[in-house]
Amino acid sequence: MTILFLERQFEPPLSTSDVIEMALESGGCFEMHRVEWHGSLLSSDGRRMFCRFHAPDMESARIAMRQADVDINVFWCGSVHDAPGLTEADIAAANVVVERSFDTSVSLQDIQDIEDAGIRCLETRNVRFIRTCFSADQKRMICLYAAPDAESVRQAQREAGVPFAEAWAFEAIDPVEAVRPGP
Repeated sequence: MTILFLERQFEPPLSTSDVIEMALESGGCFEMHRVEWHGSLLSSDGRRMFCRFHAPDMESARIAMRQADVDINVFWCGSVHDAPGLTEADIAAANVVVERSFDTSVSLQDIQDIEDAGIRCLETRNVRFIRTCFSADQKRMICLYAAPDAESVRQAQREAGVPFAEAWAFEAIDPVEAVRPGP
């Protein structure tokens, strides 16, 4: 299965229930093309969302998304890399997204080396790296952190000299919870 990532922006903003409704409405198209939704991160203001899917290939996912009338303007395949030794509770503690874009391909290791050199900046701000989603073309990276707030992450990234485009707080939407029947 291919790991796919979808980035979207919304105006007006979405609520968690809006995202769940969209997922339920898309379910038939996704099932038909064997696309599995693995979760979404909705910004605290409801204007940004980052989603993870698994599918047989990129084209199957594109077809399913188009049939479900999903905007796939920023849709890419990639890989997921977690910090060593994480527990499920550590992963669940992630609450801030950092978006990184590069004009030319970069290696995951190069970015990790910069961040490792600035580890004190993260520790000083009580920021902990959790996960990276890295594009196959090596030009896009979405990183998840556990932190007091998005501003702490922004400051730590600046102090460490790690390039980033945006940092925002999020609420995780779990597909299992989203489709579970109510009480």
